[in-house]
Amino acid sequence: MSTNSPAPGPRGLIIAAAGSSSGKTTVTLGLLAALRRRGCAVQPFKCGPDYIDPAFHAVAAGRPSFNLDSWALPQAKLAALLHHGIDANLCIAEGVMGLFDGVTTIGASGHGSTADIAALTGWPVVLVIDVKGMAQSAAAIALGCARYRDDVTVAGVILNKVAGSRHAALVDEGFAQIGIPVIGALQRDPALTIPERHLGLLQAEEDAELAHRLDALASAVTRDVDLDELQAAAQPAQLAATPPAEPLPPPGQRIALARDAAFSFVYPHLLASWRDAGAEIVPFSPLADQPPDPSCDVAWLPGGYPELHAGRLAAATRFLGGLRRFADDKPVHGECGGYMTLGAGLIDAAGHRHAMAGLLGLETDFAQRRLHLGYRTARLHAPIPGFGAGARLRGHEFHYARVMAQPDDALAEIRDANGELTAETGSRRGHVTGSFFHLIAADGSVA
Repeated sequence: MSTNSPAPGPRGLIIAAAGSSSGKTTVTLGLLAALRRRGCAVQPFKCGPDYIDPAFHAVAAGRPSFNLDSWALPQAKLAALLHHGIDANLCIAEGVMGLFDGVTTIGASGHGSTADIAALTGWPVVLVIDVKGMAQSAAAIALGCARYRDDVTVAGVILNKVAGSRHAALVDEGFAQIGIPVIGALQRDPALTIPERHLGLLQAEEDAELAHRLDALASAVTRDVDLDELQAAAQPAQLAATPPAEPLPPPGQRIALARDAAFSFVYPHLLASWRDAGAEIVPFSPLADQPPDPSCDVAWLPGGYPELHAGRLAAATRFLGGLRRFADDKPVHGECGGYMTLGAGLIDAAGHRHAMAGLLGLETDFAQRRLHLGYRTARLHAPIPGFGAGARLRGHEFHYARVMAQPDDALAEIRDANGELTAETGSRRGHVTGSFFHLIAADGSVA
């Protein structure tokens, strides 16, 4: 008797660690570049909410990297995203924070941890362990990770920052006792690190040496990692890789999208969803003093680093004038950095105030910065492009701006992952809306 069970999803692995700053991104980029050099088509993914790592993945793999977020996305959406790897030889998903780290309350399909994605997909985990300052104890860390959840499989480890052959032998002795294979051992090399800034790594487009770094990483991984063993450890995804059936509603038919070094934080799955819904995306660069195309029916300013370019933005008269004219009769929405740019002024880290678009009354300050970080839900008091009043959205907030003034009407009721109200509400004035909220998905229980 025949069955109609779905075919398994693409083969993949998850690169994870016991904690942040262990080298996950460096190792992931090296693997992507080394496998691509071998002629292997590799589809990258990133667990959790992140804009910066996926941009590096895309350069290393030559394919867009998509975020797999168990707190924001239901299983059906996660399965649909796996479709991007259906034509690849291998999928590699970089983890977020430590393997089991997430929020305490369950979201759309999990707590936002890397382990949730490993359990949902069935992809084995390869642990990156920074062994600087330890030897046999590295095996104890790996053993703890391997036993913590029955639905997560640790297929092996890649050691990072190995001091030399004697150090490697001591670490290997510990792993010989627990039966977890050491797939690779990367030597210490400061030249292989990626420059960082306050929100994480330097953006891929800003790193003039990125091609050289990726080439060096590929060579180091090819030398120090058994790529055949790594590929053999991959397993087909348990979530069937189905094409997206319900794309997220686009903000308009023709979307003027700010896109440059100051406005780069937009999720690839959102852009893909907008295009799947038939929308056309028309990019423009505020840093190049380009206004939004007046033939578009909506302007969208994503997050990024306007605080690093505030002087140029304040002097971009064609951009600012064109944006103001656009907002006279068409909707304009800003997320985080885009929201700050729509405001009245921005004080940079040196304490200098720069006049922004003035379409909202928001005043922000980076001279006395404060971290705002975490998952968020939003219930809209008023429409934004793509969603009506009352819509519930899932997203996150990650910025250091301090709000000095926010005189406009509140845009939304925004809560953290525990359901607690936040001080952030976003703003609305005329056709202009904005907030620090980065949209990931509509809440499936409402939208």
